[in-house]
Amino acid sequence: MAAPRKIIIDTDPGQDDAVAILLALASPELTVLGITAVAGNVPLHLTARNARIVCELAGRPDIPVFAGCDRPLARALVTAEHVHGKTGLDGPTLPEPAMALQDAHAVDFIIDTLRAEPAGSVTLCPLGPLTNIATALGRAPDIAPRIAEIVLMGGAYFEVGNITPAAEFNIYVDPEAARIVFGAGVKLTVMPLDVTHKVLVTASRNAAFRALGTPVGAAVAAFTDFFERFDRAKYGTDGAPLHDPCVTAYLLRPELFSGRHVNVEIETLSDLTRGMTVADWWRVTDRTANATFIGGVDADGFFALLTERLGRLR
Repeated sequence: MAAPRKIIIDTDPGQDDAVAILLALASPELTVLGITAVAGNVPLHLTARNARIVCELAGRPDIPVFAGCDRPLARALVTAEHVHGKTGLDGPTLPEPAMALQDAHAVDFIIDTLRAEPAGSVTLCPLGPLTNIATALGRAPDIAPRIAEIVLMGGAYFEVGNITPAAEFNIYVDPEAARIVFGAGVKLTVMPLDVTHKVLVTASRNAAFRALGTPVGAAVAAFTDFFERFDRAKYGTDGAPLHDPCVTAYLLRPELFSGRHVNVEIETLSDLTRGMTVADWWRVTDRTANATFIGGVDADGFFALLTERLGRLR
């Protein structure tokens, strides 16, 4: 078996972020070096709290959690309590975390880790706005060539926007940060709404989580019960999309996914399209490809993997 892949999860939990973290912590193919919290779905004090709650739910209080940037690079923070509830993890009743937040800032942890680990050995997994990652790249440009890959959830092309008509939430919250990350020359794989809207938690899939008969299974079922009310009403679908776990699943089973290596630029100026991921899906420009933009997924394979792995957490 190959050595586990070292990852840093940068996140703004968020019920679907929580499921992505749980999937990573349940998978021996991955070594989570740390979790860095960023403001996004809810403010920073809640995302840093929620990340620790999820670690304790997984029985992994040993995972270091760091608080990062509390606002976007150049804008006021936009949050999503209308989707995730006032805590970001509304749904199940979970205890307040006992594990401590690390003293170091998340950006310092990202920089120090990438400098200390062998070049090309650490993958960054952003699940929220890209403020922490962009700040690290801006403060320490030497880390860019040391990053193995950035696999992120964000953006949209065919599915257009979920927070504005043109923009997906994570990119919209901090488009300046996204522009830095997409222009950094790092190997980049993107899980946009085009793929995440194809992994829907239907009633039968949610029942499979609950049937695990574990605290984790019960919590995940309660998470998805809570936030699917919003997406079902909005999209008229049979269930809620599990956005962020696509990042973790791609690390574990890339063959479940398909996409194209294309140019993706971030709009930062237009009032109409700010935060839009302008993906040259049809390769109609001469702009250099900078990202693998995922569009397809084997949803049944995805949920089989997710349910099996969550069942390992007791």
